[in-house]
Amino acid sequence: MKTKTISLDQMQEQAEFIKKIFAIHRQHGRQPLAFVETYGCQQNVSDSEKIKGMLSEMGYDFCDKTEDADLVLYNTCAVRENAELRVFGNIGALKHQKRRNPDMKIVVCGCMMQQEHIAETIKRKYPHVDLLLGTHALYRFPQRLYEVLHQGRFFDAENEEGSIFEGIPYYRGAKPLANIPIMYGCNNFCTYCIVPYVRGRERSRNPQHILDEIQQVAKEGYREVMLLGQNVNSYGNDLEEEMDFATLLREVCKIDGIERVRFMTSHPKDLSDALITVMKEEPKICKQLHLPVQSGSNRVLSAMNRKYTREAYLELVRKVKSAMPNIVLTTDIIVGFPGETDEEFEETLSILQEVEYDTIFSFIYSKRVGTPAASMPDVMDEEQKHRNFDRMLALQNEISKRKNDAYLGSTQKVLVEGISKNNSDTLTGRTEGGKVVNFIGDQSQIGEFVTVTITKTQTWSLFGELSE
Repeated sequence: MKTKTISLDQMQEQAEFIKKIFAIHRQHGRQPLAFVETYGCQQNVSDSEKIKGMLSEMGYDFCDKTEDADLVLYNTCAVRENAELRVFGNIGALKHQKRRNPDMKIVVCGCMMQQEHIAETIKRKYPHVDLLLGTHALYRFPQRLYEVLHQGRFFDAENEEGSIFEGIPYYRGAKPLANIPIMYGCNNFCTYCIVPYVRGRERSRNPQHILDEIQQVAKEGYREVMLLGQNVNSYGNDLEEEMDFATLLREVCKIDGIERVRFMTSHPKDLSDALITVMKEEPKICKQLHLPVQSGSNRVLSAMNRKYTREAYLELVRKVKSAMPNIVLTTDIIVGFPGETDEEFEETLSILQEVEYDTIFSFIYSKRVGTPAASMPDVMDEEQKHRNFDRMLALQNEISKRKNDAYLGSTQKVLVEGISKNNSDTLTGRTEGGKVVNFIGDQSQIGEFVTVTITKTQTWSLFGELSE
């Protein structure tokens, strides 16, 4: 499939709508407030940064409560049912606010909106929603909002698979970390996953556009970048020029000002020897790897269409650990996939014991309409799935605590990210391996590297004292 880049003329057209909305707000003599809430993955977080960038140029400022907002926007996730239910609950709760403030605009966008049955539900059951915008229509947000302001309700979930849009303004998160999408979509069609249907097929950004963006964030004072894609390992497969992910990483590492480079997510079937080599050789690349296994059973992996075996995955882990003995490994696991037996679940527990991940992100299987797994028969009841899930968490908590205990007394280089959410007197940052470290420090150190001696460990985080 040929990737289509949205033309400069199209993007300039959207810039004109931004100016028109800004002029409307100036006429009214006040700065409107927008509330933006994001669900799901880092890719959605990056999309919200673009949405907020456009809103900022339209004249909006941002608030933390829907009650204060002139515009409420939910950027949605379709990967699990819980996220969808939260979105529906939040949209429903806005009905009374809309009655009290009819001028408030309600926007729902993101992956959920790219599913036809969800879009139809919102049209029918939530008439107070003003604008629905699919993932492929993100760049048209200024035009659609202008049409809502002048003509009323608008729904745009048109499928534009294969498109990439550049030049959208960003309203990035706080320094020191900048999210940088390098590709969109997915070609893998795992049988449980809705992403290829709502995000489209894989399409890689032009490498020069990526490098230019990273150079810009480096000038703005960002010290660390997170390269994003549903499967970063397949970056470049659709480009006319010769460029793979390992080569792109080497180019990123040449950029002055960027001192740490991370990426996610890696599909095991596409993790190349060249990528392992560049991770080992380039000091800027963090020795942290998120490598989703999903299951330890070959039969379940085949039913999931994961395209690797347990044995191949473990060999890959051995290769990574041999190259980088101190690598921090994390993974995703699904419990209760259709047809999974207790014996197959035990195989997943055994892979946790063998690999010893630092952290896992685990979920009970969530049926997604339109995916092959949604029609697969099941053999395990929900109660047993929850018991297995709890057993797995208990095992992983033991492993995670033991892995963190090994840091006790060590000295770590920490990039300070901000004030701890749990304690306003405490700063928080991350080690190269992504371990969260909390310590007493000065807010002037946010965005800087500090040296911390680890004095206490917990299952999910480390505590320490600034070293002299």
